[in-house]
Amino acid sequence: MGKFVVTIRKNGEFQFNLKATNGQVILTSEGYTTKTACLAGIESVRKNAAADRFEVLVAKNGKPYFNVKAANGQTVGSSQMYASERTMKQGIASVKANAPESPVVEEI
Repeated sequence: MGKFVVTIRKNGEFQFNLKATNGQVILTSEGYTTKTACLAGIESVRKNAAADRFEVLVAKNGKPYFNVKAANGQTVGSSQMYASERTMKQGIASVKANAPESPVVEEI
């Protein structure tokens, strides 16, 4: 099982990473001004990943990546850049598999 890891950025904002069972980061959040807002972002990822709200994009360098979107269209998490569309789809599958039940670990 994966886990959500909550940390504090150098600028004092909270963020989370969803890590797969192997420890690889599969989704990163934006910065939040409060821990409460960050935890709400995690709940949004859980809900919207289950609802299959993924936006597939291609970066300027041609590498695919994805965002998890809330019902209102706001991005609640972004993936890394992937080498291929196939590996990006594996990343989406990993978020779907890990987000619903992963515990939250605070490293702050």
